[in-house]
Amino acid sequence: MMKNRWAVANSIYIIVLFLSDLFVMFLSLKLAFYIRVNFFADFFPTLNTSAHKYYWILFLTSIIFLFEKIYFTRYDFWSDTKRIFKGLFISFVFVFTVITLTKMSQEYSRAFIIIFYLLAIFLIPTSKRILKRILFKFNFFRINVKVVGNSDLVDELENELKDNWYFGYNLCKKKFKMVILISKNLEVEQFKRLIKIYSKKTRNVYIIPYVYHLDFTHADIVDYFNVRLSTIHLENRLLSYKNIFIKVFFEKILVLCILPFGLMLHLFMIILIKKDSEGKVLFKQKRLGLKGEKFSCYKYRTMYENGDEILKEYLSKHPNEVEYYEKYHKYQNDPRITKIGKILRATSLDEFPQFFNVLRGDMNLMGPRPYMISEKEKIGKYNQDIILDVKPGITGLWQVSGRNNLTFDERVQLDKWYINNWSLWMDFVIFMKTIHVVFSKIGAK
Repeated sequence: MMKNRWAVANSIYIIVLFLSDLFVMFLSLKLAFYIRVNFFADFFPTLNTSAHKYYWILFLTSIIFLFEKIYFTRYDFWSDTKRIFKGLFISFVFVFTVITLTKMSQEYSRAFIIIFYLLAIFLIPTSKRILKRILFKFNFFRINVKVVGNSDLVDELENELKDNWYFGYNLCKKKFKMVILISKNLEVEQFKRLIKIYSKKTRNVYIIPYVYHLDFTHADIVDYFNVRLSTIHLENRLLSYKNIFIKVFFEKILVLCILPFGLMLHLFMIILIKKDSEGKVLFKQKRLGLKGEKFSCYKYRTMYENGDEILKEYLSKHPNEVEYYEKYHKYQNDPRITKIGKILRATSLDEFPQFFNVLRGDMNLMGPRPYMISEKEKIGKYNQDIILDVKPGITGLWQVSGRNNLTFDERVQLDKWYINNWSLWMDFVIFMKTIHVVFSKIGAK
């Protein structure tokens, strides 16, 4: 009975999501038609056809979504959105190719199609997020999941599944429909036995491999059929010249787009900092860059000019702060920081002048944070060979992964993971999360 109930719930869930996306695409089509006719009539030829002539594009996109397994596997929001974007991009390329290479080019409006896809890129992920929020309020649509393992990753994963409502999972020890096996700290024979046991209880068994620090979604699987073996081709993705070129190219475009806004923000910051305390607006400090070379890293000044004297007096009264600094490389309550400096640091706006470092070629927009000269030895020789082989970034995984609660070693591990598993999509997610972090902190203030 339980098995049938889950099968019915999952089927309804898939159908509702599929029909919802189809409806949102239909809505995007109608809205695109309205925008094209009413706002762009003076710029493009008159649209002599109706929206229904484009309905085949909706069904094409829906089929592509099915092949992307958007409805059959429960991803987190960003992985889901990545597949939506990919599906829309494939559909867009296919539609434009068909229209351009056939006689249909005279019958279809390219401007209309572009507007449709731009609307769909925004509306489909947004509507799906809202719909899942509603559906997962009902336990009927949630999946019972059991996490099995013998390491700290069990607690970490369980907390993620509990906090991230977008998955629609319930943590469960007995009546589960899905099992996630974590291999870390398990003996090979023990791991095989667990796979055998849980494979009999459910067909939904997911495995986190021993090399969990690698992102296998970018790996190539090579099959050696004669000996019944497969190999996984991995690479440090951000050490590839091709990936470096792609990253630099898109970041330069993004920086140029942000530049006009950045100049206005910079003028505003000059006024605030000057009004708050005496001293220079900009502060520069030597940091470790590409290949360990030193460069001047720019930031807005967030401390008083006589900060060293203030800190010395403060530490003499609060010796516990010395121990805290040894672990986290910062103070809990730094007395040197100005009033506006506290806001700038909380929102990371103090790092905005590093756009100049990006334009100058010292840094990237996204990447490992620039380490201080004194931290080089603490990074470790092996980690240096990875982290210092790429340019540091203004923002990165550290900033959007709870940086205030991370130790120095955890920060190093995040930087290594970013370099080993880099993708353009990862940079996009980091950029969007950074915007969210900045504005949420501003709102809190």
